[in-house]
Amino acid sequence: MATTTVHRSARTRSDASAAGRVRAHSPYTNWFYLPAAVIYGVLFLVPTVIAFYFSLTRWSIFDSKFIGFDNYKTFFQEPALVSSLWHTLVYAVLTSGLKVVLGLGLAMLLTSQIIGRGYLRSVVFFPVLVSTIGVGLTFTVLMNPERGLINQSLDLVGISGPGWLTDPSLALISVGLVDVWKGVGLATLIYIAGIVSIPQEYFEAARVDGAGAWDNFRHIVLPLARPATVTVIILSLIGGLRSFDLIWAMTKGGPGFTSDVIASVIYKQYQAGFYGLSTAGNVVLFLVVTAIILPLSRFLNRKEVEL
Repeated sequence: MATTTVHRSARTRSDASAAGRVRAHSPYTNWFYLPAAVIYGVLFLVPTVIAFYFSLTRWSIFDSKFIGFDNYKTFFQEPALVSSLWHTLVYAVLTSGLKVVLGLGLAMLLTSQIIGRGYLRSVVFFPVLVSTIGVGLTFTVLMNPERGLINQSLDLVGISGPGWLTDPSLALISVGLVDVWKGVGLATLIYIAGIVSIPQEYFEAARVDGAGAWDNFRHIVLPLARPATVTVIILSLIGGLRSFDLIWAMTKGGPGFTSDVIASVIYKQYQAGFYGLSTAGNVVLFLVVTAIILPLSRFLNRKEVEL
């Protein structure tokens, strides 16, 4: 009798579970995706299709003329295209790499038992909230080779400061360092979220086994914070490949064309009144970013699943 009751109860729970799964996969749940799909279509798909069409035209505010792929042919014949593409890749790799390293280091520091931890977290994140143009203009003044505070401070210790934004070999790197200063707070925040989500049982077991701080970092934090690392890499690379406002505020692509990136070349074409050409450049930039980010994202996420 007791056995029959147990079987009946188990069957009842099984039926209830199956009914719950059926309700969870009800076709009506698909309607909940509709608002997000409409917003995505209106804000992304429709503008993308329109941009691609206008990249095939010679257009102004009042009229347009279909010219096929002539804009793309002209864009790829742009003399500064190859150098700007190289500068874009260098800038993206430099800024994303430094954000990963510095963000992880700061996150380790700000999740340790230090005095004023909450205040320091706010200080590190604060530059993220500041206007990019404001940051660019401020650092342009600070990096002035003659009157800038940075070089004046170096002079006090007997070091002759370089022309941060006037030296062709330093301009792009200098802007990249400012970008890292502004954006490392977000990388740090992502890493902090990843580190504090690691169960404390791992650290307690490692402490019992006699593991030190380096062992904890190497064998616990690095593997288990991998999702945070993937997020920081992807977001930083996308931002670096699309970067324009900070570079334009600080150097306008100069001196000469030594800090020109793809986005600044496109903007110069727009300034000159070649609207269709600049639209074609934007489509090319979109395809370049997609061609780099999608395979990288799949590769990193596949590695994460394997681990």
